[in-house]
Amino acid sequence: MTASRTIPFIVATIFLDAIGFGIIMPVLPQLVMEVGKLDLPRAIEVGAWIGLVMAIATFIASPLLGNLSDRFGRRRVLLLSLGGLAVDYALLTIVQTLPWLFIARALSGVFGGSYAAAQAAIADITAPTERARNFGFVGAAFGVGFVAGPAIGGFLGEIGPRAPFLAAAILAAANMLYGLFIFPETLKPERRRAFDWRRANPLGAWQAMRQLPGMGGIANVLVLWQIASLVYPMTWSFYCIAQLGWTPGMIGASLAAVGVMIALGQAFVVGPMVARFGERDAATIGIAVAVANYLGYAFVTSTWGAFLLLLPIALQAPVQPSLNALMSRRASADAQGEVQGISAMAMGLGQLIAPLLLTGTMAWFTAKDAPVHFPGAAFIVASLFGLLAIIMLRRLPRVTRGSDTPDQMPPSVTA
Repeated sequence: MTASRTIPFIVATIFLDAIGFGIIMPVLPQLVMEVGKLDLPRAIEVGAWIGLVMAIATFIASPLLGNLSDRFGRRRVLLLSLGGLAVDYALLTIVQTLPWLFIARALSGVFGGSYAAAQAAIADITAPTERARNFGFVGAAFGVGFVAGPAIGGFLGEIGPRAPFLAAAILAAANMLYGLFIFPETLKPERRRAFDWRRANPLGAWQAMRQLPGMGGIANVLVLWQIASLVYPMTWSFYCIAQLGWTPGMIGASLAAVGVMIALGQAFVVGPMVARFGERDAATIGIAVAVANYLGYAFVTSTWGAFLLLLPIALQAPVQPSLNALMSRRASADAQGEVQGISAMAMGLGQLIAPLLLTGTMAWFTAKDAPVHFPGAAFIVASLFGLLAIIMLRRLPRVTRGSDTPDQMPPSVTA
């Protein structure tokens, strides 16, 4: 009964979160330019710093919220975070200065750290061998939300850059109310553990992670993959304007197409690929496809070419659920929140590094005094980090399916 109510709520939560996030993306460049009275190159630079602030907030909040969910349960943490997001989006409808815009996006990072509790709730009710598949459902929900979100955002963005934020606030509030009545607690009292500040901060969480065999290597892969994959959310809207001359409506349509590919990949690629190749190899294939795509976007100059390159994105779907499953199987039942917090923290660390590397690189190559006008430069950087992630991933020891220990069995039954 718990599973029948938990998984639909988590899927709905991620779906509505993705809509809220996707709604905002097509209009964020215009909002930065409007609030800061900036031209596009300067807005890209400011966007990099906004992304950095948001990443710092996520980096700090993720292990804290993950540990709190291990102590007080997933339900309280998720509902509190959803309420916070609703207030944050409402704040974004009225901000008039860049400092307040920075504050609002920092709050988005804090409450966005609840993703760890959502993943932990899935782990609470799922056997280790099924986690990649169920984490894939979460990814599919994100993809479907991205279909609707950018399309709505692009449409509302034509009305004004503030309209999408109001819609996002309403969706977050509705999601919180839905969870209040539907979502059951998934963490049994006997599996809870005392809250420890030493493990709930980034440094302590990183030290705790290193005590689990193989966890550090997976976290390093997550950091590298996060840096690479953030090239889309951090630069896409700016890139589409600078490289292709698109309007908010066209940007929204392209993001909707990305969402379709993500949803198809999570629904139809993750399960079969993980079952056929195992989690490590499935993630490797997905990252390799992503690297090829990044190189394509670095040099594409036509709208039809940009949309054609969206098709292989479906094959990247197994990466995140496979890496999360590899981490989850190494954790005990009373530490799933902590481990998913470490996963979110690793991604947050990538978000700390990515803004200056990706958006900063793009800003430099699109500035008026740039030696070469090259909006696709950020995708070259992303491809390099993707290659590093593959190298690190291939060096990881295999893990027996359903076990938390390094491989004790033949490769045919290992992840």
